[in-house]
Amino acid sequence: MIVRPRPSALGLFFVLRGSIIPRIFSRILVITLLSCVVVWMYHRQWFSPTHLSAVPFSLFGLALSVFMGFRNNVCYDRWWEARKQWGDLIVQARSLARESAVLLAASTANPVQERLVRRCIGFGYALAARLRDQDVLAAVRPWVQPEELDTLAGNRNVPDALLLAINRDLAACLRRGELTDILYQALTQRVAQCAAIQAACERIKYTPTPFAYSLLLHRTAWLFCLLLPFGLVGTLEYLMPVAVTIIAYTFFGLDALGDELEDPFGLEENDLPLSALARVIEIDLLDGLGVRPLPEPAQPVDCVLH
Repeated sequence: MIVRPRPSALGLFFVLRGSIIPRIFSRILVITLLSCVVVWMYHRQWFSPTHLSAVPFSLFGLALSVFMGFRNNVCYDRWWEARKQWGDLIVQARSLARESAVLLAASTANPVQERLVRRCIGFGYALAARLRDQDVLAAVRPWVQPEELDTLAGNRNVPDALLLAINRDLAACLRRGELTDILYQALTQRVAQCAAIQAACERIKYTPTPFAYSLLLHRTAWLFCLLLPFGLVGTLEYLMPVAVTIIAYTFFGLDALGDELEDPFGLEENDLPLSALARVIEIDLLDGLGVRPLPEPAQPVDCVLH
């Protein structure tokens, strides 16, 4: 995720870090070169666009912008829902650690509470790794015992296996009489909420927007930008490449930005900073255990926070 102060009015035109321009530069260059060739052909009188009008292109561009805006709203909604789910995960992890510290404090000889907290931290890192198709076991290794890591290695869904281990510890406390039925249900409800958050994140990741819809917009944007120079050259002449380049930047930029926001769990510049969010859980939960020194919050590198 891009984290940087808002540039000045003049600086807005020269900012590249965090801009979509590097990703779409080749497309804009193609359209700009085509526009220059069309102007050159027009002044060489190789063709006369007198039968063409800018009005159909205006109507076509308006319709395209409406549909592209709808797609970007859908993609942004996926990004925002993913951010809300991770915000809820932070709430549930803090609440589970806080409530377990109070309810299990009487069993000083039993390390259940510390083990539960460390598994909560491991769950955050494991979920981030799973959503990014990274090594989940490597992400969870610092937070579990070696023998438990061997057990987790046999599971396809490591985050869910961690929640199962937490549930087993809570059930053992219930059987030993350290928790009443009501308190047990209250704690397991927090665990169930973590499982629901994982399922919601997986729904976002594994259910992309319909491919046919995205393909239609990709093709239409290309066709519009390729045909636009022929419709505007008779009106704008030498200024036509400038106008077409700005329009191409707008349409291709919205298209590429929608592609980035569609999968909010990746490693692109505008994706969610899952590692930084997992670090927030780590710091808060270790602080509750009294661990010192605490790790520092994640900081952006070159204006990008991962």
